[in-house]
Amino acid sequence: MHVKLPGLLRETHRNGTARWRVRVAGDKKTRISIPVAPGHPDFLQHYHAARAGETWDPDKTTAIDRSLDWLMGRYLDYLQKMVKAGQMSDATLRQRRSVLRRLCDHLDREGTRYGECDMNAPPSAFLAVRDAWADRPGAADNLIKTVRAVYQWAIERDEIGHNPAAGISPINRRKTGGATPWTPADLEAFKKVHPIGTTAYLWLTLQAFTACRVGDALWLGRSQEVLHNGQTYLEWQPRKKGSAYVSIPMLPPLFRATRSVDVIGKAYILTSRGTPYASPDSLRNQVRKWCDDAGLPDRSSHGIRKATAEMMAEAGCTQHQIMAVMAHTQAKTSEIYTRGAQRRKLAEDGMAAIAQLKW
Repeated sequence: MHVKLPGLLRETHRNGTARWRVRVAGDKKTRISIPVAPGHPDFLQHYHAARAGETWDPDKTTAIDRSLDWLMGRYLDYLQKMVKAGQMSDATLRQRRSVLRRLCDHLDREGTRYGECDMNAPPSAFLAVRDAWADRPGAADNLIKTVRAVYQWAIERDEIGHNPAAGISPINRRKTGGATPWTPADLEAFKKVHPIGTTAYLWLTLQAFTACRVGDALWLGRSQEVLHNGQTYLEWQPRKKGSAYVSIPMLPPLFRATRSVDVIGKAYILTSRGTPYASPDSLRNQVRKWCDDAGLPDRSSHGIRKATAEMMAEAGCTQHQIMAVMAHTQAKTSEIYTRGAQRRKLAEDGMAAIAQLKW
């Protein structure tokens, strides 16, 4: 988007991404960076604040005392402190901020913005928003879950005596089991469109032979390769909080895939500019395009991780073997994958015993 505003500067970062800075009015030497680009709904707020020599914080705007804006602002301030203390991920904060902003910007039947209403709202107010998002059941359920967490936080601080979202049931009652695991046919369809030598093939192979999360796939590279007794291993500490350290051998398909690309960088998976992906979401978006090109619109990176765990369980791997690969620290997490395989094995043994009976 081409925008001409006084003092607005577009600069290119070393990694090739664009960044925006604004000269303070009357002071050509002082420039303030703004975190969003033209086209973002908060862009002008950031721009005008920077021209005045200030930074704009959407969570610090003036709010009516004890309104929803006021409550959500205090809650987000608390989460910000949790992030700084290392008790919460920045991604979780961004997600909850996005959900709560959309809630506060929702308009009631009279056209009044929700954020300006009293925080002591009835359950019907939040039920109305949930129903308005019924075409996005996952988002609607996440909204109610987040609102419930906000009010529980407020109750613990004696700001309110009840939780208006406590009794609101989810729209998405049908349990789908999360991401759909990839099948052998899915893998073949993907590789037919994205053969060895492509970044897409390298991504698929990396995910399949490490079972790493997409948040780790974007930065794993040759600096994580370690040699043990002549065998190359990948060793890393997953970035998801609470994950265990991972050390797994690089099997031949993965080793070949990492050596088949023309451009080598800090990470295995690089953008078309030869730089690592800036965030998990940016890599997820690219994976979405690769899957669409292969005719696999319902497949995802997490589906590969899930398929790897299920195949290990089917092959008779123990919970602790699966935990070592998946970076799990609790056996109950890996039980999700081993339970079904164990039951099938028990059923096979049981039916084999029945087959020995005389009829």
